[in-house]
Amino acid sequence: MALILRESDVQDLIEMDEVIAAVESAMRELGEGEAHNEPRRRAFAPGGLLNVMFASFPGGKCTGLKAYTVSNGRVRFLVSMFRLDGSLEALIESDFMGAYRTGAATAVAARALGAPASATVALIGTGWQASTQALALSRVLEIKELRVYSRSEEKRALFAAEQQEQLGVKTVDSASAEAAVRGADVVVTVTTSHEPVLDASWLEPSAFVAAVGSNYRNRVEVPPELVERAQTVVVDQLGAAQLECGDLIHAAEAGRFDWGQAVELGAVVAGRWERPDKPGITLFESHGLAIWDLAAATTVVAAAHKRGGYEEIEFLN
Repeated sequence: MALILRESDVQDLIEMDEVIAAVESAMRELGEGEAHNEPRRRAFAPGGLLNVMFASFPGGKCTGLKAYTVSNGRVRFLVSMFRLDGSLEALIESDFMGAYRTGAATAVAARALGAPASATVALIGTGWQASTQALALSRVLEIKELRVYSRSEEKRALFAAEQQEQLGVKTVDSASAEAAVRGADVVVTVTTSHEPVLDASWLEPSAFVAAVGSNYRNRVEVPPELVERAQTVVVDQLGAAQLECGDLIHAAEAGRFDWGQAVELGAVVAGRWERPDKPGITLFESHGLAIWDLAAATTVVAAAHKRGGYEEIEFLN
């Protein structure tokens, strides 16, 4: 029997701490060569776009894929999760779950790359993915102050109020991106921008920067100067970054970055990366991996089986 989990089910079942732990475990396996992940592939069609990404996660006893379509301003996400014997474990609507796994990956990177245990956090972007970035970071470090910025003053104020209430941390509605970033220990950009949303000169000398939105060649959140200035550039997977990381593609084309400098997050989590002796800027480029979706799915499916009462079908046994 296969579980059918809808968005409302996922929202009832998912827990950020469990997703962070699962994503960390998956990245360790990927870094050790036990797991396998294939970068996203896109198929263009009149009026729409199909995206497919897939992975195997032996530690989670599963393999599977995420497929999502973009058409008429709407995005539809589906994770198909299989047991290692090839039978279907679950079909999961995965928009909400996707936001959780992306936030979890930032938290895993922040902890693995030595972000301070107590930090001022700047968050540029107040859209669908922004709240789970803040939530995940709050689980791996103490947020002394959360500064938020987006172009919409009204949305920014509402988002700041929501975060202060939900996270219980001091949250500042920043009047500019510069005001948010200057003095921050951790900076997260989660936008769909085609132009840099910050300037390299605003950053603290040892800031941790997570660029979450540059998962398409023509999307750029950080300038080439920041990439060049970074002491360490970490990607979730090199193959994915070379296909779709607009930040790094543009920096490489400008002669300010060499792909040989990139470190994979899996290698960091697996202990195959040596931390620099002197602190410097660390840039984490997050594009989104199918193995994160599988990791999150393992936690949701386990919770559904434990709680019981969710829809099941006999299909692909």
